[in-house]
Amino acid sequence: MRPDLQAVVDEAAALLDAPVTLEDRDFHLVAFAAHDAPVDGVRQASILQRRSTPDVRAWFEGFGIATATGPVHVPADGARGVAARLCLPARWRDVTYGYLWVVEDPAAGPVDTDAAEAAMRLAGRAGAVLAQQARARDDVAWLLDDVLAADGDAAERAAETLTGRGLVQRSVRVVAVAVTVPPTVDGGRTPANLWELPRGVLARPGDGLIDLLVPVGARGEDAAVAVARQAVDLVRRGAPDGSGIVAGVGDPRPDLVDARASRHEGLVAVRAATAVPALGPVARWSALGVHRLLACGARALADAVLEPPVARLLATGDDDLVRTARVWLDAACSPQRAAADLGIHRQTLYQRLARLAGITGLDLTDGADRLRLHLALTLLPALDAQAAPGAR
Repeated sequence: MRPDLQAVVDEAAALLDAPVTLEDRDFHLVAFAAHDAPVDGVRQASILQRRSTPDVRAWFEGFGIATATGPVHVPADGARGVAARLCLPARWRDVTYGYLWVVEDPAAGPVDTDAAEAAMRLAGRAGAVLAQQARARDDVAWLLDDVLAADGDAAERAAETLTGRGLVQRSVRVVAVAVTVPPTVDGGRTPANLWELPRGVLARPGDGLIDLLVPVGARGEDAAVAVARQAVDLVRRGAPDGSGIVAGVGDPRPDLVDARASRHEGLVAVRAATAVPALGPVARWSALGVHRLLACGARALADAVLEPPVARLLATGDDDLVRTARVWLDAACSPQRAAADLGIHRQTLYQRLARLAGITGLDLTDGADRLRLHLALTLLPALDAQAAPGAR
């Protein structure tokens, strides 16, 4: 947060002698002024959680604050825990970039008109700063788009521009992080206050995915993992259902222009974590193991590992038999461990393995045949079902 935004909030609180907060247009908390007056639940939640809930946001927007050009009085609502307040839209060049909120004292009544007009000038100052920040975010996103592009010349130019602005240094190792973003109930983009991320992290929000570029220096991958976890938490705050949000972390690269390779690894990690929740919510390329093969592409990988023996097994539709094969192979083919993990008698396990061998035609005493089956069943959750070949 820029110091002048905090100054605006402090001046407004002193002018109006009331609790004041500043939020951006996505209702993320930007700044607040300490005050002795009691606070309502909405202001308290905004400060503690750094943003308002979707329900509160929709209720406030119902008073027309997004398009208002002057102060808007919002009445108290006991059911929502909302005290009466004054909304001062923070606008710049006819665009609303945020809101200056003034909680009114029930004993003193509404804010004086002259004081409200004076506070509107402060809101205008905040709007100008927020507009500048919004343009800076958009500019960085475009430059990051070029850095991650396939065009080497464009990546080089963008890297030089970012370095020239002091946003990141060419000599510092970087890691690409990809974070999934679910759509909102109305099909929009889930808001995430990415400015809470550490200084120096570059962000490119997009539909369904946020790209981050993390300068890590000597700290390496662990620093990027910490940023990825924070980004997942930020997205979860704004998502109607926070489940299923994952991040993928690529390997470090020595230069900005090499970040595209790290991003490719991060995208593969996202795909693996989406299909195999045990790998998430933050999946690292360096820890994917056999799931790195997903970099080959769904169709090519399916053609390679879902051979006719495996396809015949899947065609039976026998989930118990497929699970038995997976558990037995995961248990290093130990009958004792597999039977215990499956909760069945060892003789039942032997009967299933005999049926498995009959259906697939594989020699389950042969290491190569076991590997073929184990690889296919391990990667199966991450493969597109439409790419799987039928039994031949």
